[in-house]
Amino acid sequence: MSLRRSGLQKEVLALYRRALRMVNTKPPRVRPKFLLFVRYSFKTQASAMSPRDVSAIEHMLRRGRRQLDVYEDSKVRDCWVSEEMLRWSQQDKGQTAGTSRSPSA
Repeated sequence: MSLRRSGLQKEVLALYRRALRMVNTKPPRVRPKFLLFVRYSFKTQASAMSPRDVSAIEHMLRRGRRQLDVYEDSKVRDCWVSEEMLRWSQQDKGQTAGTSRSPSA
């Protein structure tokens, strides 16, 4: 059974993939910061809006593309990560570890 996605969902996923590819173009020592920035941005924006609010999603896609254009520039070598992002990362890791199944199960 294949999962059918709307055009808007495909656009969001394409932007996320593009952002993850951008992370891999950055210096190895700052990649974790860029990855956290990307994951945090997408997760918090997704939870802040309704999946039915098409105009807001389209607005965020346009904004995200413009922002990604800036970060893809080779002159951008680092990004700022807030304390809130770091706390979110630790909480997210805890939730992920708590929901994973043990090898014996």
